[in-house]
Amino acid sequence: MRHGKSGKTLGMGTAHRVAVLRNMAISLIEHGRIETTLTRAKALRVFIEPLITAGKRDDLSSRRHVLSIIPHKDTVKRLFGEVSPVFKERPGGYTRIMRTGRRQGDNASMAIIEFVDEVKKAEEAK
Repeated sequence: MRHGKSGKTLGMGTAHRVAVLRNMAISLIEHGRIETTLTRAKALRVFIEPLITAGKRDDLSSRRHVLSIIPHKDTVKRLFGEVSPVFKERPGGYTRIMRTGRRQGDNASMAIIEFVDEVKKAEEAK
């Protein structure tokens, strides 16, 4: 029985699921938006929003915490330097999920997950 369990398992084991979410989080931080299935996008939202909140604190312990979850130094540097400062005044809700339709091969619901407009505005200002 799954009493008290939270979160989606995405049909895979724990190690595989964590690896998939890490890779998608790295891609989202580097590119700003990715297209994936709706279920994976919803799982990624729960995974990445606490990391952005930790990036807003920008101290050594939060940097080490994020590095323990995403062991990719360049991506963490970008998270703390470019992505999180844009959301300094925002209390949450850093990502947006937009449904795009269904995938032709297996009819899976597809979605685009992206950061809300503040990141785009900051990139345009550069």
